[in-house]
Amino acid sequence: MTLTLIDRARRTDHVTDKDVTDKGGADTGTAPEETPDSAARRATGREADGLAVASFVLGLVGLLVFNLLLGPTAIVMALLSLARRTRRPGRAYLGLALGVADLVVLAVLVTVNGTVAWDLAG
Repeated sequence: MTLTLIDRARRTDHVTDKDVTDKGGADTGTAPEETPDSAARRATGREADGLAVASFVLGLVGLLVFNLLLGPTAIVMALLSLARRTRRPGRAYLGLALGVADLVVLAVLVTVNGTVAWDLAG
């Protein structure tokens, strides 16, 4: 609601008597054209931030379990968040690095143990 009041205040500041007579009346109170576009950008930014955080978490969890599934998922989510210009690029890059580390851990496990699971018992 505050955003709407601010936008209306800005709009009425720029309205002159000539604008009112040219349009045939007073301001109807409709929102300016930039509002839907900026709202879409904010939603995309929030979604990209969420993807960056999810990539980080999945990459971190993937170091311990489900390397084969969580590693590539973390990589894809990190790349999507970077493509959508997240406000948290550090987390996206960290999620990307952890996703790659998941795949490296998987490759080491397959090479050493011949399995895709941890073997802590020896």
